[in-house]
Amino acid sequence: MGGDVWQFAFRTMEASETVRCPFCGQDFELVIDTSIASQRFTTDCDVCCRPFEVVAECEPGKILGLEVAGN
Repeated sequence: MGGDVWQFAFRTMEASETVRCPFCGQDFELVIDTSIASQRFTTDCDVCCRPFEVVAECEPGKILGLEVAGN
């Protein structure tokens, strides 16, 4: 049972947000680990595969702000 509780707690720390690729304009869902308050990372577009930067401000379980920009 301990593993089930841990998995539930971890899932509640993730939140998803729809983002738009700054290159091709396609919308897709991005899952963010909200246990990290302030984060900056690079990810690839699901459609055109070009990398872009994501800046996220979070509190546990919630995305407070999300910005995307082309590299």
